[in-house]
Amino acid sequence: MIFAANLKCNHTRASFKIYAEILNKTIGVKCDDIIVFPPSVAFLEKENNFIQGAQNFYPCVNGAFTGELGKEHLDEFGIKCVLIGHSERRALGDEEFIKAKFDFAKEHGYKIVFCIGENLDTKNSGKTLEFLKKQLEIIDLNYERLIIAYEPIYSIGTGVSAQSTDIAKVLEFLASLTKAPLLYGGSVNENNIKEILSVNHCGGVLIGSAALKVENFIKLIKG
Repeated sequence: MIFAANLKCNHTRASFKIYAEILNKTIGVKCDDIIVFPPSVAFLEKENNFIQGAQNFYPCVNGAFTGELGKEHLDEFGIKCVLIGHSERRALGDEEFIKAKFDFAKEHGYKIVFCIGENLDTKNSGKTLEFLKKQLEIIDLNYERLIIAYEPIYSIGTGVSAQSTDIAKVLEFLASLTKAPLLYGGSVNENNIKEILSVNHCGGVLIGSAALKVENFIKLIKG
């Protein structure tokens, strides 16, 4: 099972250093199935037992792109894992830019956690699968370092997870399109994680607010 934590706009380098130290000690050995995405200002240079990923980046090595992070900056911290397509980032860009990010990350061999998800209107209109398929058409579903994270927008940060029957339907559909590991994200917490992980084709979770405290993230990992 893959356990990924998206810390979003939370933690400083000082607080994330403590977070990482506790997580490293708990894990004990290098584990590629535990991924943490801290804010870029909190990146740590030291080697960790978990994979440190970037929540966002610009598809360039460096250049005249004010306020952006390029590959050169990620390299300084040994980061080879990126989050692409999260709904909170999609709201600021477009499909063409998301594709450019994916193509760049693939070219450089990054592990990619690619997020997809529909809003409540799309779900209620019965067009979820059609919508998700369209989101995936711009990327290479056979890329060997790809992970797909299904995050219904109506569940992100709301405290309300999707129904397990809905999750199962979506993951079964996605499994027919790709062999990439499939994660579920969207208000994952200690009360629903066991049920979510028991869903067929679910290969792990992408956790938000429930992983902001390292003790809580560890509790979710241990089950």
